[in-house]
Amino acid sequence: MNTSESSSDAGQITVTHTRGGRVATVLIDRPGKLNALTLELLDDLYSALRAIDHSDAQVVLITTAGEKAFCVGADVAQFSRFSPAQMWRRWIREGHRVFNYLAQLRQPTIAVVDGIAFGGGLELALACDLRIGASTARLGLPETGLGTTPGWGGTERLTHVVGAARAKEMIFARRQVPSVTALDWGLLNAISERTMLAGTVTEFIDRILEGAPAAVQVSKQLVDAAAAGAPSAVLEALGSGFTAGTDDFTAGITAFDNKSTPTFTGS
Repeated sequence: MNTSESSSDAGQITVTHTRGGRVATVLIDRPGKLNALTLELLDDLYSALRAIDHSDAQVVLITTAGEKAFCVGADVAQFSRFSPAQMWRRWIREGHRVFNYLAQLRQPTIAVVDGIAFGGGLELALACDLRIGASTARLGLPETGLGTTPGWGGTERLTHVVGAARAKEMIFARRQVPSVTALDWGLLNAISERTMLAGTVTEFIDRILEGAPAAVQVSKQLVDAAAAGAPSAVLEALGSGFTAGTDDFTAGITAFDNKSTPTFTGS
């Protein structure tokens, strides 16, 4: 822990489970520092994600505390003290370790972007499958203004989402993208007024939970593999073959034949 901070400034990660454990909500609670990420918080986030990975959760929400910022990224006060070797050896690798784990979770993940998401904060959101933002959200990668570069996957993930030209504009010119533009670019999946944000998130959760858990999670892996250039014909055959052996597949087909609503158990 950074000894120059009070315990309230250091922040913490908490996880709550709702809907019978089917929804796991991760809260990054450091509003006094606009939820800036330290090495200690990254370690805590990694531990929280590992626990969720081994749980029965079917949807994961990434949320933060406070009304102003989702996350302003890396704690500049901490990383500015690192030597080039420390930056290379620990800081960048740690962020990639955590964000890659988040991106590879089997469960669908949703970043609730309630406020500004800059630098590592945007990279955190980009590591999620879906991003739902408040109308006041602004997103950007301002690192070149600090004399450095995006370091936690932003150059790759942002490019995949918005394309190279727009990614370069956001990085080179440090463009802060408002929520409406982010929605148009596909950087956000949905936006709403802040007072209605929870309801919008709930709608997404409900739709995801209506699907068979294994089928949803395998589909996530198939999409991610396809984005990385893997052949869909082979992987979709494997995915379809696996899900065809589940109880949920039987329940889904039976409900279709009976024109009823299936009850999925995740088995």
